[in-house]
Amino acid sequence: MSLDFSALENAPRLLLEAQLQPLQGTRFQPTGFPEIGAAQYEGPHGEQMLLVESAQSMANHLEEEVCWDKTIDDWVAPLKGLSVIRVKAKNGEPLTNSILEAHRINSPYILDATDANNKKVVFETLQSELATLDKGIVDLKRFASVLLKLDINALLHGVFLAQSKLAGGRLRLPRALSAFIEARNVRVATSGGVKNDIVLPGKQGDGKSAKEGYGNVPFSRDEFVAPEITAYFNLDLAQLRGYGLGGSAFQLLVALALYKVRAFLDTGLRLRTACDLECTGIDGKRPSSFKLPMLEELAHELPGLIAATHAHANFEQTIVTYTSTTKKSKKSEGSDESSGTNQDDDEV
Repeated sequence: MSLDFSALENAPRLLLEAQLQPLQGTRFQPTGFPEIGAAQYEGPHGEQMLLVESAQSMANHLEEEVCWDKTIDDWVAPLKGLSVIRVKAKNGEPLTNSILEAHRINSPYILDATDANNKKVVFETLQSELATLDKGIVDLKRFASVLLKLDINALLHGVFLAQSKLAGGRLRLPRALSAFIEARNVRVATSGGVKNDIVLPGKQGDGKSAKEGYGNVPFSRDEFVAPEITAYFNLDLAQLRGYGLGGSAFQLLVALALYKVRAFLDTGLRLRTACDLECTGIDGKRPSSFKLPMLEELAHELPGLIAATHAHANFEQTIVTYTSTTKKSKKSEGSDESSGTNQDDDEV
């Protein structure tokens, strides 16, 4: 069995569309945004549209949700051996890594972390490897080759090294793989409920308030129904070729991107408690002759592609320790409120 990418040979983009529907019932809950809630808008022909999942949220799903096995703190089996930067806490326990971090390699938990000799090893490696880019036009091929070795995921999902000591803060790559989910001709399904307090159900006159979690609290809830829910995927093949990393690296990046898409559609569509979807069909829009391989086929071929690329890319499994403070639980930059997923405004 081998992957056939011949249909992509001269294509600048790979565009895929997947038709989705609620796994049970008809209602679903979209992602929400601070102060505006669900993103409803009027389509080009007057139809009522809804953004179910933003590009920022989808980037998060395509990274940590389908690529990283949190139970063993490692890549999922077909992706083992790829480059990644792991960060440990002072006590030696896993803290984070370049897959889980919203800014990927540009995360302060990575750039400020040190090795056993108290060196900021990732930051200093980037400084050393990219020293020639301090002046003049940024050599994106050089930048991409360093990322391939240290953090391959950034080549697909983009990165912005906003550090003045790293080429004056000019090192950035836009997303090569992007995605979003829209629903068409939506209608609001309004419902509600009540949070029951069996101990202090009403006003007791003792200063306890609903804001503090006391009392029965009724609430309204807006979900949606729609005849069409579509996931859109865009893989910028021209950008990947422009990295100039060689045939095996290009094949690996394409296969890795397709693995992310297929794994998301097969196993990652429970976006929220009230948004559990299933895929009913996948269309190759451009080129139309391309068919998305099955997950089993991609999983079977990826270890061989990783081994072939490692021969010249020298994938590194960098381990550093973050000692400044304990990493706090937080919503990552600009996260969509209801989905709790990362926005990536560090990318172009």
